[in-house]
Amino acid sequence: MMDYRWTALASIVALLVYFVMGLQVARARGTSGIEAPAMTGHPALERAVRVHINTLEWLPLFLTGLWLFAIYWNQMVAVGLAGVWVVGRLLYSSGYMADPAKRSTGFLIQALATSVLLFGALGRIVYTLTIGA
Repeated sequence: MMDYRWTALASIVALLVYFVMGLQVARARGTSGIEAPAMTGHPALERAVRVHINTLEWLPLFLTGLWLFAIYWNQMVAVGLAGVWVVGRLLYSSGYMADPAKRSTGFLIQALATSVLLFGALGRIVYTLTIGA
């Protein structure tokens, strides 16, 4: 199990990013005075909720791609791409919280990292299936 400790660490860092984004929702609730289960009513709350949910939407794609890429290609490259993903999510969050129109750069960075992980893993799996290795 120690073979994938860096991938495991990258997974935990990604989940911590998601956790922090959840704390942003709680903070926005506190400053706006909007209690759960309401999800609307103040722009800061709505933005924080959207950032949190969008991150949740991307986590299955990212984590699956991360692990499969690490297994079928190279763990350290996968971990590097995980770092890119984290930076992209943080840029997405800060941009979206400031102004939703400023979310694109972070979104594109994390989407590119996720795509490389997913399609890289898929390509390697298909390759190993076709050559029988």
